[in-house]
Amino acid sequence: MKILQVIPYFNPKRGGDVNICYNLSRHLAKRGYDVTILTTNFEFDEQFADSIKKENIKIISVHCVASLGLFLYTPSIKKWLKKNIRYYDIIHMHTYRAYQNIIIWKYARKYNIPYIVQAHGSLLTFFIKPLLKKLYDMIWGYKLLKDASKVIALTETEKEQYKEMGIDEEKIEIVPNGIDLSEYEDLPERGKFRKKYEIKDGEKIVLYLGRLHKIKGLDLLVEAFADLTKKIDNIRLVIVGPDDGFLSILKSQIEKLGINEKVLLTGPLYGKDKLEVYVDADVYVLPSRYETFPNTVLEAFACETPVIVTDRCGISNIVNEGGCVIEYDKNQLKEAIVRILNDSQLRITYGKKGKKLVEEKYDWNKIAGRIEKIYREHIQEMKQWREKKKCMC
Repeated sequence: MKILQVIPYFNPKRGGDVNICYNLSRHLAKRGYDVTILTTNFEFDEQFADSIKKENIKIISVHCVASLGLFLYTPSIKKWLKKNIRYYDIIHMHTYRAYQNIIIWKYARKYNIPYIVQAHGSLLTFFIKPLLKKLYDMIWGYKLLKDASKVIALTETEKEQYKEMGIDEEKIEIVPNGIDLSEYEDLPERGKFRKKYEIKDGEKIVLYLGRLHKIKGLDLLVEAFADLTKKIDNIRLVIVGPDDGFLSILKSQIEKLGINEKVLLTGPLYGKDKLEVYVDADVYVLPSRYETFPNTVLEAFACETPVIVTDRCGISNIVNEGGCVIEYDKNQLKEAIVRILNDSQLRITYGKKGKKLVEEKYDWNKIAGRIEKIYREHIQEMKQWREKKKCMC
């Protein structure tokens, strides 16, 4: 099976969709399939790409001429598709509103190649450039989704969003994000992160890890934390992740609240460095205004770290296994943090339940198997359609 994975950008700092494309590709390659990732040179991470090529995955990056937000204009993609697309058995588009999807959709129809669309939580139009999103939908988006062999939703909530866009329920498959459990078999010893950043053993660590973006609700977390410092002395807020347009606002807020000495901004951490901060954290907080399926929750679970999320998070229904779900409210957030920090047995219980959950339901081997089944079904359907069409001729 020759599989074409398509994503507009290929840099781990972009978060969930890149992580899913990468992990799915490597697990499919391990199963012996011929996998190519087609992307652009926008923010292209050469080091990241080189590490993936070693796993027998091809990566093609086409030149980005212009960028409107993350709508990346890459006209040279047409030349590559004209020459190569006919050799692929199936196409998997990651993200929804992308220039690349428009062009690939047209070539896929021309050569009768089945394709899958996975929006990764990007269907809603209410947040960031709503008018442009609606324009995309009207001109290309609805047709793109309608012609797809299958669309993948991460949660029941996203499934309903597809249905609201006119997609038949039978065309929607719910497949959650996964986690590579092999990366969590040998966790770092506790205390390594604390030692690196000179955090005392007695200080409780409240962790946020992810993109620094307005949608993540970091301003709510900082406000809640500032209130907590007035009552709890031995507490530290650690914020880990790449800037996605919110760092300067965040720094100004921290300065205004006078909590500079209580907040540590590390920038992005990867590999063992990321595992060290999860292991040393007493609680992981994701205070998002909107979220579909954050992998960071699974990562925290795999490190046996208790989690707090808002009820605006698409997987809030599973977080109750290993943490707390709160409304998007400062007082509820404060209460949840205090409850977990003050109860060591509760932290242990949440940690063990979260670890068990990811082991049972969110191992990437199982997720890749489900995607593989979807691919095979639709490749077979297309073969039968072609044979029927040939007979009619």
